[in-house]
Amino acid sequence: MTFAKTIVGGTFDNFHKGHESILKTACNLGDLVIVGITSDLFANRFRTGDIEDFKTRKGNVEKFLKQLGKGYRIVEINDFYGPSTTEEDIGAIVVSEETSLRAKEINAVRVKKGLDKMTIIEVPYVLAKDGKPISSERIRRGEIDRDGRD
Repeated sequence: MTFAKTIVGGTFDNFHKGHESILKTACNLGDLVIVGITSDLFANRFRTGDIEDFKTRKGNVEKFLKQLGKGYRIVEINDFYGPSTTEEDIGAIVVSEETSLRAKEINAVRVKKGLDKMTIIEVPYVLAKDGKPISSERIRRGEIDRDGRD
């Protein structure tokens, strides 16, 4: 199953294998991938510790997407929804287990606005060598590196 457009959103701090997995999935399923990256202001509202700045996070995402050779559009987002509740022709939203509930919420908003629901594609966590999920927080704390090694 492929879609004209897929969407994915996040902070993409300490770009890691989990981010790569979500982006690869979105690219494999869509002709165009819309990637919402949280603004510095929004990211720092909900995250603990030092977050990389938007320019760095966007650069890391862009570098990876260019390697995949798919069409993409990166947008800076200042809320949990970004363009997912306003763009009509997005066929699928790609999420992690952590953000699956948010995708259901987004679909409810879309229906209220008269837009079609998106197919929700949930990508499993990428596990570190220790069997726990790779996360930006764990990397920031020095528990693991971006590849999940200690």
